[in-house]
Amino acid sequence: MNVVTLIQTRMTSTRLPQKVMLSICGKPLLFRMYERVKMANHAGEVVIITSTEIDDDPIIEMCISENIPFYRGHLADLLDRHYLAAKQFSADAVVKIPSDCPLIDPCIIDIVIKHYKENNQSFDYVSNLHPASFPDGNDIEIMSFEAIEAAWKEAQKPYEREHTTPFLWENPERFRIGNVLWENGLDYSSTHRWTIDYEEDYIFIRSVYEELINKKPFFTIYDILNLLEEKPYLRYINEKYAGKYWYENHLDELKYVEEFKNKQKKINND
Repeated sequence: MNVVTLIQTRMTSTRLPQKVMLSICGKPLLFRMYERVKMANHAGEVVIITSTEIDDDPIIEMCISENIPFYRGHLADLLDRHYLAAKQFSADAVVKIPSDCPLIDPCIIDIVIKHYKENNQSFDYVSNLHPASFPDGNDIEIMSFEAIEAAWKEAQKPYEREHTTPFLWENPERFRIGNVLWENGLDYSSTHRWTIDYEEDYIFIRSVYEELINKKPFFTIYDILNLLEEKPYLRYINEKYAGKYWYENHLDELKYVEEFKNKQKKINND
């Protein structure tokens, strides 16, 4: 099985422009994330996929200077960009990871991919997001090439094209959907924010790197949690944004997320 991992990225983020090129311990944030994804044993070839817009030229310059494989495609149609990149790199299975996860744990990447590979006759799509349990910023999705090709051909709604995979997990009667929960039974998905959208997120992520990278270059999720126990003030830096997700603007369209939220609300009330 040829697994290809795609890191989607662009320079024109609306909330924090050029965030992927912000400096983390002397290197661009995107490079630091690429380093971590490459550490995963099951990630296969890791490719950075960006747009053909001139604004994204600095990303390509970084890829060339660091000898990182890349693909350029549509700016807004991420489904098209992922599918064509997967096709170019002859993927049998496609891993989707957003570039706003610079603290992503390679071990969690391996857990999700391994679950898919060991059960590929049972699943078309596996993630650790439906429902999520790991700290936000450890987002991994893997799907068969046939599944992403079907979505590419048939998905019509703007959010399905922009966010790549909703067409799959919004149609569980058609696609076989799998999910990986944190093995310890905890759910830190809405309480621990390790992703980057705001200035405070950058300060938090940079602080974690500065604390850990010299002690343990490829620190894990547990190293970060231990650090936050030792220095709880770090959590406060971006705590006000914990639990914010892209799909909040699409809840009237996303039946799966809305149904899941209603189920969780009922469980909490009971």
